[in-house]
Amino acid sequence: MTVRILVVLVQVENLLTSRRILIRGGVRGLRRLIDTHAHLSDLEDMDGVVYRAKQAGVDAVVAVGANLRTCLATLLWAEAFPGYVYPALGIHPTEWAEDDVPATLQFIEEHLDGCVAVGEIGLDYWSREARKRKENREQQRDLYVRQLKMAADHGKPASVHGRGAWRDALDLARLHGPDRVVFHWYSGPLDVLAELLDAGHLISATPAAEFSRDHRAALAEAPLNRILIETDSPVSYHGVPAEPADLLRTLRALAELKGSAEEEVARVATRNAERFFRI
Repeated sequence: MTVRILVVLVQVENLLTSRRILIRGGVRGLRRLIDTHAHLSDLEDMDGVVYRAKQAGVDAVVAVGANLRTCLATLLWAEAFPGYVYPALGIHPTEWAEDDVPATLQFIEEHLDGCVAVGEIGLDYWSREARKRKENREQQRDLYVRQLKMAADHGKPASVHGRGAWRDALDLARLHGPDRVVFHWYSGPLDVLAELLDAGHLISATPAAEFSRDHRAALAEAPLNRILIETDSPVSYHGVPAEPADLLRTLRALAELKGSAEEEVARVATRNAERFFRI
């Protein structure tokens, strides 16, 4: 009997060790949270950022690149915090003008095996250059397709930016991309949303779920098992720059929108992220 009791006690201890119980702001029993999209390369105070994230219950961060400089920095973050920061490398549609694009693409491909995704890539037709010059939009599409093909060739998912270009972003992903695509901070038309969901893809929620009409409409329409949560740090929301600890804002806003308990939203969103990034 004593041996059996000891075995049970060990099993309970292992269970408690393997999951984090967070009590913050009245939220109890949250399991592991994953910030699936953060530009850690643009944040300072590495130890402080990670400490505050862990205190908030964030147990992993997917750090994305945007150009050669940020891709290099992203890899440094992942090296500094192995098993906590997971790198994704890519060229953002508005961040390549000062890069040697072929060299950056080569760098990404050479380091992709150690990454969980290609990103942040995509299209941005609302950028100043895209609005002024048709050639810029064509260059964006070419760069996007090259990175979609890279993701497909390496069996990696893609994290896609599509501001003002959601239709083209989806159509090109269908033609050239991998079978796993997340349309980051989706705020586009609901008919395009329906098509991307039918294609098996995901969208992500940011702290803008607190106030953005179009973002909230998309999140209300998409089923919870097709949504990731993120901060897009260090983007500012109502003038306050975000960091991964602010993932709780996204969680609370999404839970309110879905009329679900925060614990359940955290559980489902985290499982979605683990399956999508295979971490």
